[in-house]
Amino acid sequence: MASLHQIEPKAEQTESAEKEFPDKELRLEFETPQFLHALFANEPRELDYLKESLGLSWVTREGWISLKGPESSLVAAELAFSDLEEARRQGVELSAKDFRMALDLASAQQGIGVSQITSVKLLGAKGKKPVTARSPQQLRYIESMQQHDVVFGLGPAGTGKTYLAMAMALSMLKNREVNRIVLTRPAVEAGEALGFLPGDLKEKVAPYLRPLYDALHDMADQSQAQRWLEDGTIEIAPLAYMRGRTLARSFVILDEAQNTTCEQMFMLLTRIGEGTRCVVTGDASQVDLKAGVSSGLMEAERALADVKGVDMVRFSRTDVVRHPVVARIIGAYESHRGHSNSCS
Repeated sequence: MASLHQIEPKAEQTESAEKEFPDKELRLEFETPQFLHALFANEPRELDYLKESLGLSWVTREGWISLKGPESSLVAAELAFSDLEEARRQGVELSAKDFRMALDLASAQQGIGVSQITSVKLLGAKGKKPVTARSPQQLRYIESMQQHDVVFGLGPAGTGKTYLAMAMALSMLKNREVNRIVLTRPAVEAGEALGFLPGDLKEKVAPYLRPLYDALHDMADQSQAQRWLEDGTIEIAPLAYMRGRTLARSFVILDEAQNTTCEQMFMLLTRIGEGTRCVVTGDASQVDLKAGVSSGLMEAERALADVKGVDMVRFSRTDVVRHPVVARIIGAYESHRGHSNSCS
């Protein structure tokens, strides 16, 4: 553990000076400069967030950092650095977002930290790191997929909805909890009429399922992934091809569900057979359906809110794990559009 030393104000300070300058100091020491720098993702400028979020000034040399500010903020900072230290010792490669999140969680006293969020690991391919949650809501999403038959991951782009669903599917496949993975998505741009496109079915629908393919190849051994695709262990199919089937002992991922019609959503959800898990991901702010066509995702949110075995996990821009500017862009559009999803 880090060595923590609190430096009290000097005894010769007058009472009036103490009232005028109530700040205290806290010094945190670590075994090497490299370890300390890893806690803020080797980005010294991220330390400025100490001032922005907690009102603390800072000085760092070698393997220590000295903080100065209100006592309550120092307590939160000490908790955050301890949390980051524990996560790093667990082998987590900390990002700038992790550093900021640790400070925010410690300041808000939410009773959870980065070390707990990243402690749940989903199986990765040989030679690849396991997939972990990167926000409290992502952790709740993972736990929900472990506990419920049907999970809706709802929220803006970049929050990990699709990526974590694929990670859970591969983990359950490797643990033999399911026999296959079914990936599907409405091909709205082609109006589900895929026949005119060149190639076989997999090639026709591939452009629409690119995010799922990318997640698959990011997590699985390439040769293994190819075998699974060839022998049907992982099936790629447009949503229209799900009609009339019963999917047993499968992990079904319906991506971009905001572009399903009400009939399509009902059709898919009633395909679920014994031992099957289904994850539906979507963003109600990005509906591409023709004017006058209702989104099946929005109807499902209302109809299934209180159904046993179904869980709704809602993400916000604070859960975005892409470039930090993505969260700011989403926030700006939300403020501009208000409750409307259309441009103006």
